[in-house]
Amino acid sequence: MEKYICSICGYVYDPVEGDPESSVPPGTSFADLPEGWVCPVCGAGKEDFEKES
Repeated sequence: MEKYICSICGYVYDPVEGDPESSVPPGTSFADLPEGWVCPVCGAGKEDFEKES
């Protein structure tokens, strides 16, 4: 599973860790994040994330 980075603040979504603060369990791919999920740091939407190279 690939990591995605927020183009606004630089937060990296790592599917191995998930996003426990938003009730996203470890192992959740970026594509499987719930509708309406936002960056936990700056509140940007999924459309503001890019695949980390």
